[in-house]
Amino acid sequence: MTEVTARLGDGVGSIPAADWDACAGDANPFVSHAFLSALEDSGSATARAGWQPLPIVVDGGDGRPAGILPGYAKSHSQGEYVFDHGWADAWSRAGGSYYPKLQVAVPFTPVPGPRLLLRDPAAAPALLAAAEAVVRQHDLSSAHATFVEEAQLAHFEAAGWMIRAGSQFHWINDGYRDFADFLDALASRKRKAIRKEREAAVSGLEVRALAGPEIGAAEWDAFWAFYQDTGSRKWGRPYLTRRFFPMLTERMPDKVLLFLAYRAGKPIAGALNLIGRDALYGRYWGTTEEVPFLHFELCYYRAIEEAIARGLSRVEAGAQGEHKLARGYRAVPTYSAHYIPHPGFRAAVADFLERERDAVARDIEMLGELAPFKRG
Repeated sequence: MTEVTARLGDGVGSIPAADWDACAGDANPFVSHAFLSALEDSGSATARAGWQPLPIVVDGGDGRPAGILPGYAKSHSQGEYVFDHGWADAWSRAGGSYYPKLQVAVPFTPVPGPRLLLRDPAAAPALLAAAEAVVRQHDLSSAHATFVEEAQLAHFEAAGWMIRAGSQFHWINDGYRDFADFLDALASRKRKAIRKEREAAVSGLEVRALAGPEIGAAEWDAFWAFYQDTGSRKWGRPYLTRRFFPMLTERMPDKVLLFLAYRAGKPIAGALNLIGRDALYGRYWGTTEEVPFLHFELCYYRAIEEAIARGLSRVEAGAQGEHKLARGYRAVPTYSAHYIPHPGFRAAVADFLERERDAVARDIEMLGELAPFKRG
């Protein structure tokens, strides 16, 4: 085996932003130095929260990072959205300790993207070899790269990592001129249903789209209340701290878009999005007043309008939610990659993943047949 020299960073903040972003690129805002360092500096993704930042760096001949792997030592499986609790239980029943494990991910963010940040593509094998070495040398159970973009799967497969399939619902821009043009691609019954939903959702409300510098303390205070309500119902407690949100507009103002719904001048609901080079990413939503269809309006329909206006190729609206299908979103595959050095446990997981992949493929095919678009 070729010897690999890599180093562990003491968090994203220990690596200069210019060096990090030279590897991460500008397509996906979630792997940027600004976003990941905000998670750390706000106290959201820290060792105390069970996400100990552990970036792995392989340097190039010029002494600068040729590749970076955004790693975290995890003491639990929360905030990942690719569920391995069953694996942890099986490992424990067999007398082992599943935690800590190495997680290669963007914390709390089920968004596909690069998990090997490469200024030099030749650094990919070295990064994966280094990740495996970290697992072995620190007596970790395993390594998991979640929401890996499809273009990078070959690197993981070449290294022998096991591939897991999942699915999400994304809206695809087929060159629509505007929202009406998109609606025209749908079956008549679906078009009418969406128009009625949109009309009902905004009755008596004003919806504002606020970008970057337009979002001030008052808007973040309102959104924090929405986020807390949603977080407490979904996860028991919110993952992100209050300090995280203004850091977004401080560090990456051109990437932040917030939809707020107002009744009589008071914000009652909001949806937070990040803007990528090719996609609009819907992330968090919440409300203090239940209004029928307002969730669909702020999270899906407004996002579609914005993507069309900006010429973006798609909207990624987060994990789960078959209700997105009726709103013109399509089921697409997602992927993760897993390194488990224990041969017996690896074999059991490999068998499970093969059966799961077949089931996911069937589900995506079936959901495709239920899409609301015109036939023929």
